[in-house]
Amino acid sequence: MSNVDKQTAALNVGEHGLKKHDIKTSTVVFMIFCLVAAGAYGIEEMVPAAGPGLTLVMLIVLPFVWGLPFGLVASELGSVRPQEGGYYKWVQEALGEFWGFQAGWWRTISIYIDNTLYVILAGGYIASQWNLSGVAEFFIKALIILIFTYINIRGVKDVGIVSSILAVLVIAAFVLVAICGFTNFSQNPFVPFTADGEIMGITGIAFSDWIAYIGAGIAVGMWMYSGYESMSTIAGEVENPQVIPKATLITVPLIMCVYIFPTIAGLGSMGDWENWGTEAGTVGYADVVTHFWGPAFGFFFVIVAVLAQCSIYNTYIASGSRGFFALADDHLAPPILVKCDKKHGVPYVSVLSVAIVNLILCNFAFAQVVIVDVFLLVSSYVMVYISALILRKRIPSSEYKFKIPGGYGFLCVLCIVPMIIAFISFFINGTDYFIGGMLGIVSGPVLYVIWKKLYGGLAKKDAVNYPVNPKTGLAVGDLKRIAGIFFGLAAVGAIALPWLHWFEGDWGPEYYLETYGSGFLSSFEGMLSGIQTAAVAFLIVGVICTIWAAKVEPKKSMK
Repeated sequence: MSNVDKQTAALNVGEHGLKKHDIKTSTVVFMIFCLVAAGAYGIEEMVPAAGPGLTLVMLIVLPFVWGLPFGLVASELGSVRPQEGGYYKWVQEALGEFWGFQAGWWRTISIYIDNTLYVILAGGYIASQWNLSGVAEFFIKALIILIFTYINIRGVKDVGIVSSILAVLVIAAFVLVAICGFTNFSQNPFVPFTADGEIMGITGIAFSDWIAYIGAGIAVGMWMYSGYESMSTIAGEVENPQVIPKATLITVPLIMCVYIFPTIAGLGSMGDWENWGTEAGTVGYADVVTHFWGPAFGFFFVIVAVLAQCSIYNTYIASGSRGFFALADDHLAPPILVKCDKKHGVPYVSVLSVAIVNLILCNFAFAQVVIVDVFLLVSSYVMVYISALILRKRIPSSEYKFKIPGGYGFLCVLCIVPMIIAFISFFINGTDYFIGGMLGIVSGPVLYVIWKKLYGGLAKKDAVNYPVNPKTGLAVGDLKRIAGIFFGLAAVGAIALPWLHWFEGDWGPEYYLETYGSGFLSSFEGMLSGIQTAAVAFLIVGVICTIWAAKVEPKKSMK
């Protein structure tokens, strides 16, 4: 190898041996498509829960108040700070080590947990189609995990190639649904508007029912339009990271089309909105082409459904593993997670950790575990929005390669509206979801204390700007931050108690009895008592940390 070749090779390898790849904008578009959508699967659950008309309105409105704002914010921050770890590093720069860890941990652990769901769905589609045994289904799931783990260990470029192939197939399939549906259009897809059969308008529907219908659909809708930040965690492995914000802006309208047009076409041609869903025997996108064009298309869509889940799984292995890589690089996670393969320059230990977690969880009943995901994801998003507002003031304009037009006032509106939606979403998904989400949030400060003490945190990199308080072993000011998060959790719990009692009081006791059994802790009353106890406990922890901070923290704490 010549000296020039050696210098070029050195430029393509970052710290810890992380390798950079030349990835085209089109490849990144398909990777982001897989991270966010990989088809419209999941929207079927919104239709009977909210109503066909309300579902379509949410699919049309949510991109502008939830999906597009985050896509724009991720593009702006990615253009000015394209680095491995993405959103975690943005929050860290804006709000400091403690809050950076919270955002990084919340989002990364939600990916680790949720990623298993895609394996379960893919294995379930195959098992139901060919009537496989439980053992055979597990081997299918394990094979999926092994195949895509191997692809990820080969590097981001291979991940992108596979994602591109799968994304094209999935997009083509939903284009067929749209064509088939529109050529057999026979009814108004917006009728009825809500799940109680109301044709149009507000009259005749109680306020609590409106909240219930919106709550039933908005959680899925927010989930379907989330994930635009996930590609940012891999920016350190892309030779020209500016392709990421460019691809994000292209992907936003693409995903809107893949969601909205097939759903309108399906409802307008098939109808039968009460029976839409993802379970066996329900109506879905595959039934549109099967009904009008023949059963061969049903088999084709089973294959597409499996490929769609695999495409999400493939890209999220890359995104989630880089989250822990970035935390470990900052000495806030086990140091073994930064180890990179010498040949491919991939953090293979982090990738393998995803596979191990998925292998363990793929045999569990996953419904109750997944409930923490929306809370963790939404909370990390709020941190990114706040960071975008701070960094716009802090970073010189000349450093931005892309800047959201409209000035700082428009940026405030763009960030505040989805933050309000995020806050509301905490309270309208159900008491069980609320409890699971709160437990997920609490894991952040708890683990931060443990890993900060074990591994040293940013003080190991920069002891001047991130000094440690010798009396606590944490960063200067951390006790106040921990107190703040627990006071916040106590306040949210205090708001949730009367709200959930009113919101679910008429039907909650019967619903939770049927869902979770007759135990006190699993009953509606037991859950509310648990929230009350937790809120008091959080308040006590906040008070203790505040008193302790007054005694041991310097008068002026640094960032």
